[in-house]
Amino acid sequence: MRILVTGGAGFIGSHVIKRLLQEKENYVFNLDKLGYASSTYMLDKLIQENNCISSHQYKFFNIDLASKSETENAIEEAKPNLIMHLAAESHVDRSIDGPEEFIKSNILGTYNLLEAARRYWSELNADNKKTFRFQHISTDEVFGSLGESGSFSEDTPYDPRSPYSASKASSDHLVKAWFHTYKLPIVLTNCSNNYGPWQFPEKLIPLVIFKAHQNKKIPIYGDGLNIRDWLFIDDHVEALLLVAKKGLIGESYCIGGNGEKSNKEVVLKICEIMDKKFPSKAPHKNLIEFVRDRPGHDKRYSINPSKIIKNLGWKANHTFDEGLEETVNWYIDNIDWYEKISSNKKYNFQRLGKTSS
Repeated sequence: MRILVTGGAGFIGSHVIKRLLQEKENYVFNLDKLGYASSTYMLDKLIQENNCISSHQYKFFNIDLASKSETENAIEEAKPNLIMHLAAESHVDRSIDGPEEFIKSNILGTYNLLEAARRYWSELNADNKKTFRFQHISTDEVFGSLGESGSFSEDTPYDPRSPYSASKASSDHLVKAWFHTYKLPIVLTNCSNNYGPWQFPEKLIPLVIFKAHQNKKIPIYGDGLNIRDWLFIDDHVEALLLVAKKGLIGESYCIGGNGEKSNKEVVLKICEIMDKKFPSKAPHKNLIEFVRDRPGHDKRYSINPSKIIKNLGWKANHTFDEGLEETVNWYIDNIDWYEKISSNKKYNFQRLGKTSS
């Protein structure tokens, strides 16, 4: 199969491509603009260490989806059977400080990709047209915030609360519109909070690990009681590939890890793991400091994944504790990667998203 992955140098995209390259019959094309949080380091290392991955099995396009012509040319060269659209600006705090980039990347970029895909698909022969899929990967944040009970499902109305979630909701609606209006064969997924190795350290879990390792203050927003449903990256990747293979055209699938934890719980669990690994620095929980909350901070997310479990046979294989232990161990064993990232002057681990009106 020929697969074009947008955002393939990002956290989820890199893991998707790594998994795709395990199957020799796949030819993978990675389209990424290489923004501040993107890196080809993981995939370059994978290819170097695996001589079984041939040079024609993987190709990288350094392209911004804002460029219509370059996007069209990449699709024409890749000739994909499947497009997996993961390219997006994704950090809520950063969207609060500068929403314009999120509008350009997540809305305009998705529009350009949809149009390029539609033109390409319309010119395919009947057999290839029938098997082609456009898979859009989105977030549970488009659904807004939950109370103390209940979970998001495929039928939950959209209610985005941040510039980031509003831009992703817009991209979801564009994808659905291209299905209903132009019959482009799409499938769509909305996932809960991902975590695992190689995640850019502006996100909660890697940030806490590195702060604890450096014996620096660990910030927790507000009272720390905001709840997220945590999904280990390998489980998410398997779900995405299953949806690509078996998902029904025009349908959406919610993917969650049944890992509801408050931010405070997550931080304390990381501190407990760090205490075991570095007892001389224990207790790491003494590094915690509660800071001013993010504007419009959603209180609780929870996903009901019963549709993908029942209809496609997926299940999460990692408990939160298992995934977190593996994640902490990986970051501690790969401090050189962190040091390389921290030398990037585009991001120096400063607090973002304090703007309020």
